[in-house]
Amino acid sequence: MPETSTSYQISPARAEEAAALAALSIEVWLGTYIREGVAPVFADYALRHFTAEAVAGWIAAPEGVFLVARDAAGPVGYLRLEEARPAPVMAPGVSPAEIVTLYVRPRFHGAGLGRALLAVGLEAAQARGLPRPWLAVNSENTGALAFYAACGFVSIGQTVFRIGEGAYPNELLAAP
Repeated sequence: MPETSTSYQISPARAEEAAALAALSIEVWLGTYIREGVAPVFADYALRHFTAEAVAGWIAAPEGVFLVARDAAGPVGYLRLEEARPAPVMAPGVSPAEIVTLYVRPRFHGAGLGRALLAVGLEAAQARGLPRPWLAVNSENTGALAFYAACGFVSIGQTVFRIGEGAYPNELLAAP
């Protein structure tokens, strides 16, 4: 399943990358969703959710796909898909698999890395009999919404992501 693109290689995540992937997750999550100061509720979420231990568990989970894009220095992006996760809305033909995360370090945006990860991830889902996984995107994340639309994803509804007392609208999208 490895794929090489210019100076990047995409292959399954490795246990020894857990700490690096946790750090990458915190970088991307904070940079994407925190527009002002880092409120304690968001810091607590990031530091509790994106730990090396949590990432090691995701890597070891047999019911999913965890792909990492690497350059010579290490991970620069990843895609994580989990099986047995039906979409929160009924949508014909949508697989019970969620693309939980597609993160690319901001300095690598626009290099085709997200598209490459998505293509390899969709191939892996197809090989597992899950041809149309779904995902959720924050409704204000216009860059991600445009990216997925350009990749052929279609809207299947909305949901809400909750952190603490906050509720944040998310768009539900399905693979083509």
